[in-house]
Amino acid sequence: MTTSAPPISRHVVFMGVSGCGKSSLGQDVTRQLHMALIEGDDFHSESNRRKMSQGIALNDEDRAGWLAELGEQLRQAPHPVGLTCSALKRSYRERLRQAAPGLRFVFLDLTLEQARERVSTRSAHFFNPALVDSQFATLERPIGENGVLQVDATEAPQALCARVVAWLSA
Repeated sequence: MTTSAPPISRHVVFMGVSGCGKSSLGQDVTRQLHMALIEGDDFHSESNRRKMSQGIALNDEDRAGWLAELGEQLRQAPHPVGLTCSALKRSYRERLRQAAPGLRFVFLDLTLEQARERVSTRSAHFFNPALVDSQFATLERPIGENGVLQVDATEAPQALCARVVAWLSA
């Protein structure tokens, strides 16, 4: 017997620094809630991918077109979707909120050391591990912002998924 997932009424962004588990958690949650998942990395320009693979941190100008495209993806989605996006700065999150009023964020929090360890073990990703420090330097934690759930990115995947599903379904 299959059970249907509780419906959610808004889009959700899985956010945090590289290596925090945005894609994994996003896949687990959206699968359970029968939602589509938009992988934010798929929308980086070739220029941005090249910079990141060479260990060159992106700046606000580099991210502007990417954020605009992600906002458009949210705006055009006919049903609630999950989106993976670092959304490191409040201004980036505000751009996404403008595109999708009521947008929620799941902030996967972990330490610099934990992120370095996780990123160093990835093999098939364009993100250069040397950029982890720059992501932490850019990160403006969304503490106190409306519609944000902060979670410990090192928590067991099943527990994280259950917590996020409960929060989104409430």
